[in-house]
Amino acid sequence: MRIVIVDDNIVNLELVTHLARKVDDCEPIPFQNPLAALLWCTENDVDVVIVDFMMPEIDGIAFIRGFRELPDKADTPILMLTSDHDRETRYEALRCGANDILQRPVDAIEFWARLKNMTALRRSQQLLADRAAHLALEVAKATKEIAQREDEMITRLSRAAEFRDPETGAHILRMARYSHLIAVQMGLPKGQCDLILKAAPMHDIGKVAIPDSILLKPGKLTAEEFEIMKGHAEAGYRILRGSASQMLRIAAGIARSHHEKHDGSGYPLGLSSGMIPLPARIVAIADVFDALTSARAYKDGWPIEQALHFLAASSGTHFDPICVSAFMARVDEVRAIHAAFPGAEESEARSHDLQYVPA
Repeated sequence: MRIVIVDDNIVNLELVTHLARKVDDCEPIPFQNPLAALLWCTENDVDVVIVDFMMPEIDGIAFIRGFRELPDKADTPILMLTSDHDRETRYEALRCGANDILQRPVDAIEFWARLKNMTALRRSQQLLADRAAHLALEVAKATKEIAQREDEMITRLSRAAEFRDPETGAHILRMARYSHLIAVQMGLPKGQCDLILKAAPMHDIGKVAIPDSILLKPGKLTAEEFEIMKGHAEAGYRILRGSASQMLRIAAGIARSHHEKHDGSGYPLGLSSGMIPLPARIVAIADVFDALTSARAYKDGWPIEQALHFLAASSGTHFDPICVSAFMARVDEVRAIHAAFPGAEESEARSHDLQYVPA
């Protein structure tokens, strides 16, 4: 325990220092100059302070006030020594932060008892601080585990849609990262960008509700079949809505609205421009771009330049122009993602949404 002792009288300073050394596990650090003591305490950890009241530059009460204003020194035990028998002096010392007061001349037995009480108090404070730090670490660990389980749940939900309308996991990886790029470029807070990255893969979870005869139909859908197919957006919303998880709430909005269009001609609600949730406007671009540039068993992928041209031509009609501009500003990173997550040839099952994208 580091015991800072402050007394301008060298004889008294040496006496108190000598007495403090007799207490187990105590390291006395003496100062004649209270200002030098305050400066030292600013840069070092202190366990207990013993300070004299009567000093020429600043008295003990002024020292205590200054000490209590230092960072992380609000709870450090302080013992003030005084020859002043004035009751108001003692009251003022206690009001400004002294934990205990000892009258001079110092009685060795009483001093040792008071100092042991001070060091015991300090050890209790440290134990509580260590316990709080341990609990904070455990909470952080538990929170991380919950987040990891949530991430795993997202991945598994996303894969559930793949089993109905098979696509490579690479599609989900790419479109989620494209979505994240757009969000970052638009200057959204990091937490929101991360939520969009995690929620984007669930955009088509509603396809689990579409009959196989329609979802896996090898030919072009009839108008009636396409109306049923469009129901996957509302189905995805119903699957994901109502969660306490902010990420799943965002995912619900994406699932419902990623086929809405900026000009109001999309589905299921015919929303336009700012009425469409921003995460859904972002994901719409990422999803269509990846669908266009991905090879399927029934088609070749478009060259990146051709897909970019399509996005630019559809800006303001199909897509939010601000989101398109953000995507275009990160083209080099888009190319890197496209190259980093190549997809193998996928199932012959068609993504019927692409039938309605101009070739």
